[in-house]
Amino acid sequence: MAEAANLDIDNRGVATITLNRPDVHNAFDDQLILHLIRLIGQARDDARTRVLLLTSTGKSFSAGADLAWMRRMGDASRDDNLRDARNLALLMETLNSFPAPTVAKVQGAVMGGGVGLVSCCDIAIVSEAAFFALSEVKLGLAPAAISPYVIAKMGVSQARRYFVSGERFSAIRAAAIGLVHEVVLAVELDDKVELALAALLNNGPQAMRAAKQLVQVANPVKVTPDLAEYTAGVIADLRASDEGREGLRAFLEKSTPAWAVKD
Repeated sequence: MAEAANLDIDNRGVATITLNRPDVHNAFDDQLILHLIRLIGQARDDARTRVLLLTSTGKSFSAGADLAWMRRMGDASRDDNLRDARNLALLMETLNSFPAPTVAKVQGAVMGGGVGLVSCCDIAIVSEAAFFALSEVKLGLAPAAISPYVIAKMGVSQARRYFVSGERFSAIRAAAIGLVHEVVLAVELDDKVELALAALLNNGPQAMRAAKQLVQVANPVKVTPDLAEYTAGVIADLRASDEGREGLRAFLEKSTPAWAVKD
């Protein structure tokens, strides 16, 4: 069985982590989250690593939460949901605090936690065909664990819109609001990412780490332990709520949730 994600470090010092669940559009589940935390830690601790590239196989970068995982967590206790949310928060912080430069290579659907991963990378290069959504509210949930990183990237004003609307938006729109840095033709994506990696590899490795640390220290959105615990509690409470369970039921059954206003 293929790994849900894998790590390769080439002779240039590019550590590539590849999400490898194309059959489910690289959706998250509890095992993938833990696996990614381990892989990012391995890349961080390997002296060869100069740059981290986050990429994926298949049509989508990451379509958010895996359906089977959502089904399990919908029936789980608040304590189990809290533990699960803490792991997702840990994944985001592990990527966000990676000491070397990080690059996201993005195509297709980028939903929920996938938006979080993109937000935690220093450089995001995106295919023009990609689309984004923070659609948790449509399920009676909220983009809790990823929220500090997404807000830091797109800003409070845009987060206020997209957190509550749950609407899809294009790669061009994602660039306009600062979520991603460059939008390219799909056929140019590989070459543009390679150009970005080559540019980084021509910079001083320690200087880049120091420069990245400067940004982290000056960042007004600080992810403190209290904030991480708060966001984990928000999602745990919502998953265990009547509204969250109804949203999950409706989504899985492809029906309209009870709270929706009908024409």
